[in-house]
Amino acid sequence: MFLLLAMAYDRYVAICKPLRYTVLVNRTVCHVLVGASWGSGFLHGIIVFALTIKLPFCGLNILDSFFCDIRQLAKLACANTYTVELLMFLNNGIVIVTCFVLLLISYTVLLLKLQTHSTKAKKKITSTCVSHIVVVFVTFGPAIYVLPFQAVPVEKVVALFHTVIFPLTNPIIYTLCNKEIKSSLLKLVCKYLQLCRLFKKYSEVNK
Repeated sequence: MFLLLAMAYDRYVAICKPLRYTVLVNRTVCHVLVGASWGSGFLHGIIVFALTIKLPFCGLNILDSFFCDIRQLAKLACANTYTVELLMFLNNGIVIVTCFVLLLISYTVLLLKLQTHSTKAKKKITSTCVSHIVVVFVTFGPAIYVLPFQAVPVEKVVALFHTVIFPLTNPIIYTLCNKEIKSSLLKLVCKYLQLCRLFKKYSEVNK
C-alpha cells in the first residue's frame, strides 16, 4: 500500500510536471520512496507484533488459516483479546483508509488533469492510470472483509487471494500496458485461432 503511494507520486510528476520529472524523481528520490515504503511497512508490522507478543497461549495451537495470521493468532490466546483486536483493527484501518483516500485523491487529480491534454496524450495517460487504479482496487478490495471480533467464512479464501493470487496479477496488469507485450499476445492469439481452424478443417476432412 505504501509502495502504491510512491507509484502514485511518480505518475503525478510524470503527467503534471513532465519537464521536471528527472529532477523530482531522480535516483535518490526513488531510493527514499522505496526505503520509506519498507520502513512504514516494517513499523506497521512491529506495532501489530508488539500487541500479540505478550499474549498468553496455553491451549489449542492450530490456526484456521493458510498462514500465521496475527488475527488468527490472537484468537488462540488464553485471555480476553478485545483490546488487542480493537487496537489491531484501528491500526490496520487507519493505514488502509489513509492510503486509499490519498490514492483516490491522487488519481482523481490526474484524471481531471486529462482535460488539458491532447487526445493522444489522453490515451497514453488513461492507459497508465487505469492499470494503477485496477491494482489499487485489487489490493484494497479484500480489506472489506476484515471485521473485528468475528470470523468471516470467506476470510481464508480472501487471505489466499490477497497473498498469492493478487500479487501474481500485478505483473500481468502492468505488462498489458506495454505495446510490445500486447502485440506479442495478439500474435499468439491469432496463431492459436489459425491452428484451431486448421485442426477443425482436418477433422472434418477425416470424417
